[in-house]
Amino acid sequence: MTNRLRIKLDRTLCDGFGICARHAPEYFSLDDWGYAVLVGDGDIPEPDRDAVQRALMDCPVHAIMELTERRPDDAHIAEVSEPDLEHLKVGDNEAEWGFTR
Repeated sequence: MTNRLRIKLDRTLCDGFGICARHAPEYFSLDDWGYAVLVGDGDIPEPDRDAVQRALMDCPVHAIMELTERRPDDAHIAEVSEPDLEHLKVGDNEAEWGFTR
């Protein structure tokens, strides 16, 4: 099974360079003002993956993003330890954090 490519276009970031429409005109068109519009739902079939990936990488303002699925059980959450308040160094009634005023 191949990895599926899903993309999203953030139109608020688009500056209208039109590079995406040159690389992948089947998936990006330009509106009346020259800003990109995503054609379709963002699911990219394998044969068109290279052209869309090129559009994503060449976008000067990074308005095209690849969507990845994350499952809650996949992400490792680091354990957070509480500070040792009994042994906290204080001087002049201020906590020492490694810097001075």
